[in-house]
Amino acid sequence: MAIKESKNKLNPSNAPAFITLDEAAAMTTGTRVTFVPGIPAMFSEALKNICYVKGVPLIRVLHPRMGIDEVTGEDRQAKLFELTAQTSLPTMLHDDERPRNVWIEQLGLADRIGAAGTPILIPDNPELRVEVIGLCAIVLAEDGLVWNMRILIDSPLGQKYGFSEEASALAPRKIAEVIDLLDRRLEAQSQRGSKYLVGDTLTAVDIYWATLSMSLLPPPTDIMPLTRQNQSMMKYFEANSRIPEIAAALTKRIEDHQRYILTNYCETPAVLGGDPL
Repeated sequence: MAIKESKNKLNPSNAPAFITLDEAAAMTTGTRVTFVPGIPAMFSEALKNICYVKGVPLIRVLHPRMGIDEVTGEDRQAKLFELTAQTSLPTMLHDDERPRNVWIEQLGLADRIGAAGTPILIPDNPELRVEVIGLCAIVLAEDGLVWNMRILIDSPLGQKYGFSEEASALAPRKIAEVIDLLDRRLEAQSQRGSKYLVGDTLTAVDIYWATLSMSLLPPPTDIMPLTRQNQSMMKYFEANSRIPEIAAALTKRIEDHQRYILTNYCETPAVLGGDPL
């Protein structure tokens, strides 16, 4: 794949437009994904990068906030639950097909509808496909790296994903084990002349890992700009990188892979909306 030729410039004129969930649900054409303006919610950001690589134009949808609307007295996420039977983000809508909320379904859709000539992110080769999906799962799936990152501290998000003192105490080791596995894989791949986690070309696991690793290894602002909405989140990500077990696992090789994938293939600087700092 050719390396992308241009980058976004940070200026207000590049601020993305968002539509409401009601508007998105009423549409029968186009690919719509929910986001929170100004915040790189990791699964949304990863899906955005998947679609960017696949040349899928996205219509950005405001993900409904939690809680009760003060004016109407109604649950702000009632419509989302009605459409999808859940409230997590991102939700992905395409044409008049059913909504997709699980990463592997979103990935399959993006790979199917992507533009001609873009990378095949799920390999046709069954052995390579097993490797890609398996590595994605240890990062994205239940009890994977991101799951355990969410239970590092007691918070509403942590409670949603099963926070307990015992689970939180185990989380850094589980996170470090995943990082170490990926680092050893990158080392082996480098020895055979590949910059990628699987095979000799870009796959979904490179994009997912490079994006989601920002929650443990925040990149510079020329990759992930600061906004009023995300500055606290980025400080939290920086704190994650200093947890001893995690810090010991974050090698230069992990950092180099993240920066290579993000800068050469993904949307950088990330376009978030919100209020730039």
